[in-house]
Amino acid sequence: MLKDIIIESMEGVGIAVVHEFGDHMEMVWNVYAINYTHYMLEGVLVSTKGYGIIDGIDKTTTALRHFLDKIEPLSYLKIEPIQEELFALTNEFWMSYYAEGKMYEKKYIIDPGSINPEKTENVSLLNKQGYLQI
Repeated sequence: MLKDIIIESMEGVGIAVVHEFGDHMEMVWNVYAINYTHYMLEGVLVSTKGYGIIDGIDKTTTALRHFLDKIEPLSYLKIEPIQEELFALTNEFWMSYYAEGKMYEKKYIIDPGSINPEKTENVSLLNKQGYLQI
């Protein structure tokens, strides 16, 4: 029965990791779910984890799950903060949601070293510098 369920991925939905001011005016990194589509995303569930080797030692972060409910068209929602030390790990974000009556899901994998404070791009919806994966 599960093989009969078709789960698609939608273009224009992604993950952004941006460098911005925190609550106490310090620079922090935050992860956002980004919706560049003209569809409302509903029932948004994001699972996050990190894994890899740092200084020759296997490291794994705690797997976290975030329920974001809805993301408006051409909008974004913050998922979680991320520590800069975790950029040395593979960071995985698995997002599932409903749009237009269909279920969609996609896994975003950010390779170690891909998030580099000196090589950021403008994330237009947030109007901030960061890393974007659609």
